Amino acid sequence: VHPLEAGGRAELGGAGRGRGTVCFLQQDELAASGLPSCDAAVNLAGENILNPLRRWNETFQKEVLRSRLETTQLLAKAITKAPQPPKAWVLVTGVAYYQPSLTAEYDEDSPGGDFDFFSNLVTKWEAAARLPGDSTRQVVVRSGVVLGRGGGAIGHMLLPFRLGLGGPIGSGHQFFPWIHIGDLAGILTHALEANHVHGVLNGVAPSSATNAEFAQALGAALGHRAFIPVPSTIVQAVFGRERAIMLLEGQNVIPRRTLATGYQYSFPELGAALKEIVA
Repeated sequence: VHPLEAGGRAELGGAGRGRGTVCFLQQDELAASGLPSCDAAVNLAGENILNPLRRWNETFQKEVLRSRLETTQLLAKAITKAPQPPKAWVLVTGVAYYQPSLTAEYDEDSPGGDFDFFSNLVTKWEAAARLPGDSTRQVVVRSGVVLGRGGGAIGHMLLPFRLGLGGPIGSGHQFFPWIHIGDLAGILTHALEANHVHGVLNGVAPSSATNAEFAQALGAALGHRAFIPVPSTIVQAVFGRERAIMLLEGQNVIPRRTLATGYQYSFPELGAALKEIVA
């Protein structure tokens, strides 16, 4: 398994599963030496779009594009040129592919990808990953907001919620496609190990929630009420109007094909997922 990220090396495996090696590759290493012999490749690379410390300007937009498109193109090219290409190639993108809506429901076959910067980014990103032929099984996981301990989305929310200052963002009516980090890892493992899995999988939990329902569930998990909303004007001021769409508008995304392939969620319900994370 070769995620295209910073250097390092670690071993993975466990009871009932084969053992293998995880290699974390840098771009210059991959460009110079090609892809090492491996059974599967996974690309998790990408600049954090919602970094509040970065202004949403042309420079940052180019970094966001480059960190996704160039790395994916480089890895796809390396797979194509490999003497023994990997059996599976998994790319993690995002549910920003689907157009925000308060009424529509999206599954893996729903159209999208052509209405704003982020949807176009996902379209180009997934296109960059496509390989000719069928010698390597290809899977795209469109991830929702990943919830886990020690950082990420939850890391920015815990302090205000612990202080009783948390609440919904904007109207709170927008859908909040989420997934526990354990299930995202589980879907990736499932995609790597199950030979019948190919194409697009939605990496979201099977239970839908609005942003207000998420805020209420997180407050309940922490033993606090969550009733102080974050006005949309503040979100737009911090992130910029275009980027704020990702927080102020949402998509009701269903993992129909993910479930049909046989993946069984460890955390299908939001309340239980949040209680495990904040415990």
